[in-house]
Amino acid sequence: MKRFALATASLLCCAALSGKVTPEKSIPASDSRITYIGRTLIQGDSVSFDWSGVYARVSFTGGYLALRAGDTHCNYYNVWIDKGMGETPDLVVKIDRPDTLLVLFNAPEKKPRAHKAIIQKRSEGEQGTTTFREFTARGIFSDADPLKPRVIEAVGDSYTCGYGSESDSRNDPFIVAEENANLTYEFYLARYFDADCFVVAHSGRGIARNYGDAVPGEWMPDLYLRVFDKDPEYLYKPSVKPAITTVYLGTNDFSVDKQPSKRSFVKNYIKLISEIKANYGENHPVLCIAPMHDRLHEDYIRSAADECGFPEVYFVGFDPRLHDWDGDLGAAWHPNRHGHRKIALALLPYISTITGWPLEDKVL
Repeated sequence: MKRFALATASLLCCAALSGKVTPEKSIPASDSRITYIGRTLIQGDSVSFDWSGVYARVSFTGGYLALRAGDTHCNYYNVWIDKGMGETPDLVVKIDRPDTLLVLFNAPEKKPRAHKAIIQKRSEGEQGTTTFREFTARGIFSDADPLKPRVIEAVGDSYTCGYGSESDSRNDPFIVAEENANLTYEFYLARYFDADCFVVAHSGRGIARNYGDAVPGEWMPDLYLRVFDKDPEYLYKPSVKPAITTVYLGTNDFSVDKQPSKRSFVKNYIKLISEIKANYGENHPVLCIAPMHDRLHEDYIRSAADECGFPEVYFVGFDPRLHDWDGDLGAAWHPNRHGHRKIALALLPYISTITGWPLEDKVL
């Protein structure tokens, strides 16, 4: 990323010396030529969101792209130019004030060329709500790539948020800048299957009990109904139907050597399944994933899957040996990118069988 910044600075100097500056053109963030993936709210010219992993695709000509945006607190973003969402972005930017202008790409061109940009939210909803207001280019904007034919929805907690995914030690403290939703099992799966991914996840939340009994009553079956993680005012009305929804919850329910009653857990888990089915239809596939920390998880979650009464509800449980409990863990004993890759590898055959998407000879 330092090399990228130096190259940009050099090109800026060349442009200044030539005295040629292409006029800038701006469009509102709500323009229909921009594609958003994830839960968002359009209000006038602005687009707001807070869930992990929300991303936008923008297509433009000319060697310049800027974004005017704001945030209620502080969030980090991955940026890719002219490539897909691989593990390593071209740029990481921070939005930590109500209004700021971010230059995402600057490489002035004698003859404007076509470019594509992807901007993805790395950090989770409790870090603040972001609002995109305007995109500016020195060229024209065209229709961005639309939503892909394959879509995965992932519901979860800190694992699904990417808490500590960039960390290399389980003894590291949590740092917001190292939370990267793009290095999670769900985005590894999305890249493998060439799918888009919607994320609904909040660190510390559970099915019927949050970590350490925090915020009672704001469990994931309650948050799942929302457009925003941190705002109950707006309810989500789906406009896109994913091919499958994965649910990776339960660790926080069993935190600090406690757990809810099986009856309350199963009741709330079935409530979440019911909400997912209400969004997408009774035959929509739901894959219930049992965490690896306590065998009682499996009993609780398997019972919910068996007793929910809905078709197309599947179960998979992880053995603790799925992870190397040293190199695969990042901050606060959460899986890092290596651990997430192993989770994705374990889920590949299930996703393939349930959706009918074939396995291919390709790198995860």
